[in-house]
Amino acid sequence: MYIDRKIVVLVTFLIVTAAVLFIWEPWQKEAYFFERPDQDYSLTAYQRQQLNNNIDNSRRNIITETVGKVSPAVVGINVIEIRQYRNPFGNFFGDDPFFRQFFGTPNYNQRVQGLGSGFLISPDGYIITNDHVAGNAAEITVTMTNGKHYPAEIIGSDPVSDICLLKIDGSDFPYIPLGNSEEIIIGEWVIALGNPFGLFELNDKPTVTVGVISATGMNLEPLNNRYYLNMIQTDAAINGGNSGGPLVNSLGEAIGMNTLIFTGGTGSTGNIGLGFAIPINKIKRIVTELKENGSINRDFDIGLRIQGLDAQTAKAYGLESVKGVIVTQVLPNSPAAKGGIKPYDVILEVEGYEITNENTLIGVFQEFRAGQTINIKLLRDNEIITKKMKLEKSR
Repeated sequence: MYIDRKIVVLVTFLIVTAAVLFIWEPWQKEAYFFERPDQDYSLTAYQRQQLNNNIDNSRRNIITETVGKVSPAVVGINVIEIRQYRNPFGNFFGDDPFFRQFFGTPNYNQRVQGLGSGFLISPDGYIITNDHVAGNAAEITVTMTNGKHYPAEIIGSDPVSDICLLKIDGSDFPYIPLGNSEEIIIGEWVIALGNPFGLFELNDKPTVTVGVISATGMNLEPLNNRYYLNMIQTDAAINGGNSGGPLVNSLGEAIGMNTLIFTGGTGSTGNIGLGFAIPINKIKRIVTELKENGSINRDFDIGLRIQGLDAQTAKAYGLESVKGVIVTQVLPNSPAAKGGIKPYDVILEVEGYEITNENTLIGVFQEFRAGQTINIKLLRDNEIITKKMKLEKSR
């Protein structure tokens, strides 16, 4: 039987058109659902479920996955310190018991509560936090995200680096793996977790903030004899109570411990986008020593006397800034003398740390231990030279 080719072509065209419309029609409804919400489109239950699934999947990303992974290892820390206070009226009337009942004793102890953050670094219950959070605590209670509370003991604490190592009894705890702070990329996403203002206690969950690495290698001025060198700067919001919490990268590795913030000025305590974390590589070294010895031994001699530079002195040395310190005295037979350092040398760097002023130099030397040999970059007679100095144990 003969069939006209034109009829075949026409029938084929109609079939293809119908198939395209069958597929196109539901897709158009989904598209217009977003593009024209004022129109009334009736979606089937299946179509609505697909839309919800698509939205839900788009909300899940590396940040949310990382938060879910590391949150169980973040803890709230509540401490009680016993602080001694001096009563200004206590000695005014001597030991007279009559007046003592009104004005109290010369000195008295008081229990003071504090809070902060921390995070588990091993399944056997080791926790790191700041020394200024728990270093002087008489009692420490750790709160987990499952609502359980554990008493904690101080394994060791180092006020100089502001790092404290705690331990709770138990096993199979969730923990955050420690990354490598030398591999940090400026601009990469980071997540800060912790217990700001004690909010952890409301639902046993850490507060999460997200930002980027703003800068690295920040040498800050010391605070209460604590030295903050090579710090990580982030704009992830950090507030009071966040101290001791982890700063993690997108892989879920701890790359730092949140410690300090800069505030907006007098009377302001809120975050303005300038937070600082202690780099995790430094924490690793300190934790190893605290586990072994319970404290950090910095008992070594240097044999230097120094003073800072001012604009006039810097100009006389031909320096473009006042960064650096002048050696004013070298003690005989000291490590500095044996290393070839002389009076009037200007110290510019120590082991790669740029020396800004006297405080920076003091802080940098806290990074080393007796027996180490360190490189010191000097300006002498308009020439940059490097000397080696071996740190000898104090006699």
